[in-house]
Order: sequence, then structure tokens, then C-alpha cells
Amino acid sequence: MHRAMKRYIRAIDGMNRWLGRMTMYLVFVLMGVLLWSSFSKTFLTPAAWTLETAQFVMVAYYVLGGPYSIQLGSNVRMDLFYGDWSPRTKAWVDAVTIFFLLYYLVILFLGAVSSTAYSLGYFGTDPFVFFGDLFATFLTDGLSGAREKIGFLERSPTAWRPQIWPIKVVLCVGVLLMILQCIAEFFRDLERLSGGEPDVA
Repeated sequence: MHRAMKRYIRAIDGMNRWLGRMTMYLVFVLMGVLLWSSFSKTFLTPAAWTLETAQFVMVAYYVLGGPYSIQLGSNVRMDLFYGDWSPRTKAWVDAVTIFFLLYYLVILFLGAVSSTAYSLGYFGTDPFVFFGDLFATFLTDGLSGAREKIGFLERSPTAWRPQIWPIKVVLCVGVLLMILQCIAEFFRDLERLSGGEPDVA
């Protein structure tokens, strides 16, 4: 069991470390978009796409970087008492409180999946059935068959009117990876409590 947990920790940490380090560079994309926005508003005709593009890049930066932040322990936490506790006490508290975070993230993930299905024109009550059917259709009938399953695509109500589903897919992926990272952190705390040496991120 310990070996399987360590393998899981190593795999999730490696994936989220790589993704987190790639995601860091989105800050330069965000800076470029905002710089162009300022330049175009000052010297040219203001670009209609810059504000929403900056928002989408910021969401991707925040959500895809979240799992790496959890892995590094750089997420915000109440440190009034925590900093003075022993590593074992910290592991006990973390192993219990991680379930509150997992509950929140699972609810967020379910909402994100439902919202993504809505953005693809699904107005039913079971988005997982919709995505399962969409995936099965893609495997059997290809891209053209899957397109027929998709309804009216949701667009932003702005002058630019971009489709919303890509950023909602990013949100689903990011939250799912945060859930996986939280499970890895829980396993790491169990290793500490059992006296083992957990893998360090």
C-alpha cells in the first residue's frame, strides 16, 4: 500500500510540477496582452479582444498553477498556531482539514463540468452522460459526428463574443488536477504519520 501511495505521489507531483512551471510563463502572455491593450487604446483603435483575453489568461494562470501551489505549500493558510506545531501535529491537522478542501473542490468541479456542458449546448441535468455520449460518438463517428451532438455554443455577451467553452474546459482540468494533488498531499501526511519519509515536492 505504501508503495502504491508513493508511486501516486510521485506521478501527480511530477505532472503538476511540469504543468505549474509551464503555467508560470502565462504571466508574460498576460503582460503582453495588457501592454497591447494600453498601446492600442492610446495610439490606435482600441482592440475589442484584449480585456477578455487577459481575463482568460489570468484564469488559466490561476487555475492551472493551483496544483503546483498546493504541492509547494505556498497556498494561503491561517498560520496563527500552525507555525509553532511539530511536523507530526501539522500532518494530523492537514490530514483532517484536507477533506474540507476536497469537498469544496469536488463541488467546484461538478459545477465546472455542468457549466462546460451548458457552454456546449447541453441543457439537461446529467452533464457526465452528455460528455460520455460525446466521447463515444467521437470514437465511433469521428469529429464530424461529435459536432452533431453539440448544440448552440455559448458566447460571451460582449462586442468580441468569444466562445466560452475553452476556458471552462481549462477550469475543469485545473480543478481536477487540484483534487488529485490534494489526494497526494493526504497520502504524504499519512506517510509522515506512519513514520515514513514522504516524497518531497
